[in-house]
This record gives sequence, C-alpha cells and structure tokens, in this order.
Amino acid sequence: MKKTVTVLLSLLLVATCAIGFAACTRDENTVRLNEVTHSLFYTPQYLAMALGYFEEEGLTVELTNGSGADNVMTALLTNEADIGLMGCEANIYVYLQGKKDYPHVIAQLTKRDGSFLVARDEMPDFDYKGIEGKTVLMGRKGGTPAMILQYVLNNKGYADGKNITMDYSIEFGALGPAFPGGTGDFVPLFDPAASQVVKEGRGYIVSAIGMDSGEIPYTCYSVTASYLEKHPDKVEKFLRAVWKGTDYALSHTPEEIAKLVEPYFEGTTMDLLVAAVKNYKEFDVWMTTPVTSRDAFNRMQDIMENAGELSSRVDYDTIVDNSVANKIK
Repeated sequence: MKKTVTVLLSLLLVATCAIGFAACTRDENTVRLNEVTHSLFYTPQYLAMALGYFEEEGLTVELTNGSGADNVMTALLTNEADIGLMGCEANIYVYLQGKKDYPHVIAQLTKRDGSFLVARDEMPDFDYKGIEGKTVLMGRKGGTPAMILQYVLNNKGYADGKNITMDYSIEFGALGPAFPGGTGDFVPLFDPAASQVVKEGRGYIVSAIGMDSGEIPYTCYSVTASYLEKHPDKVEKFLRAVWKGTDYALSHTPEEIAKLVEPYFEGTTMDLLVAAVKNYKEFDVWMTTPVTSRDAFNRMQDIMENAGELSSRVDYDTIVDNSVANKIK
C-alpha cells in the first residue's frame, strides 16, 4: 500500500510539473487578445493569423470578441486579456477614473471611422444637404461611432431636436437589423453589413463617415503599463506580426485578401467580403505605421468634448506609449 501511494504521489508530482511547465510555456508564447468587435475593419489582424505571421514570431494568439470597449477594458484591468483592441477613448475614461495601472495605447490599427452612412434612398453626389428633418440612427450615446457621427453632423450645421433627429435608442450592434426593418432614414454601418443592405436593395451607401471626421485613433492596441514593462519583447513580436498583415492588406487585391480572411467570417459570402475589403482599401482606413500621432489623439478628444463625454482633457504622453511602435514603423 505504501509503495502504491508513493508511486501515485510520484505520478502526481510529474503531472503537476508537466502542468506547471505547460502553463509557463503558455505564458511565454501566448497572447490573449480581446477585440472590441469582430469586423473586416480589422482585416490586417486576421491576415496576420491567416498568413502565419504570429507563428513566425513564435506566438500563439487566443482571440476573444469583447463586444464593446467597456468589456475589453474590463478584461485588461482584471488580467483576463493581455492586449485589447478598442478605441482610445476607453483609455482616457479609465485614466480619469484614477486607475493606477491603466492601459496605454501602444499601437494604432485604424485611422478613421470604418462605418458608412447608409440612406434609405439613393442620393448621388451626397453632401449632407439632403438630411434636414430626417432621423439618423446613431447607436449608443457616448459610444465612439455615435460621437463621431454627431461631430460630423454638428460640423455640417445639424443639431439634434432642431433640424434633425439623432436617435440613440438602439445599440450600434443592433442597427443592421433595425434599419432594413424600417427604422430611421439614415444609419451608420460597418462592412459587410453596409454592403449587405445595398445588395438586398434596402439602402444605399452615400458617405464614408471617417472621411468626413478626419484622422483619429479609432482602433488601437492597448496594454497595461505593468504588462508592457514585463513583456516588451512579446508586445514587439505581436505588433510586428500585425504590421506584416497590414503591409499585405495595402499591397494586395481585395480578392486575394478576401480569400485569406474568409475562414474568420463564416456565413459571409465571397462577394460581400470582396466588396467590404474594397471599400476599406478605397477609403484608406488602415494605418501605414503603428505610431499614434498627437494631432489624431487631440482630435479624438475634440470629438469627445463635442459629445459632452469628456470631463477634462488628457495629455497625449499620458495615454500614448509609442516606445514599441517606433521600432516597427
């Protein structure tokens, strides 16, 4: 009996060591990435996966859909994620709340809003003059898509409740089904949802909202200061892989790109994938360098202030850490 127990304890010790070794290996080579939503807007990231660029850097990426910047931020703060992909406004909010180990922006993936303004009727040569008295679906009040669309509409001379109705009653993620169902006259939609509405004959893309708002840090990679301090090499490998994907996205055709990312968008037809990638390439949404500029960061704060969502401005150097991004560009 004593011999049997000794053998079992020995086996348990070996198993424990093996588990511990696996955990250590996972910590060294795995990056837990939490993205704000799953969208073709982030095509370079999926290309890095499809083309094996992360593996080339010795990394395994565990991807999770956070379904909102607040959830991504929570995952970072509770150590459930290593890197978060979201808008920089979330970093600003958390810093203003007084968090000590708050996430910093370490790289920027997209440089403008990736949604398209879809109208119920065809409007050639659209210049925003034909929407007075109309209802525009905005998404959640305080959300980045809603703040940017409000910024654009305000700059075009529209004010909610005066000469236009800005409807904030529907979450951004639910706008796709709501608009074809008959709600609103205009709606901001990411692709391929926008192209799907057009294909079904239920609406028309009249504008790329990001071209009207100017360049901003729309979607960025963020990590806590402590994570960056402990894992600078891992962060550099991760960003290098993503920007290999970006280089591919910028230098290849929509058809080539769509074939590679198709496995990450099951249920989306190839023609919609091609149309979406073509739109994003045409409207220049992806960064050519991961470095976030001071002007773009300050414009984002202008947009937040315009929406009444910023209690006080934050210095660029407090939120943005380009130390690794500068090695990649």
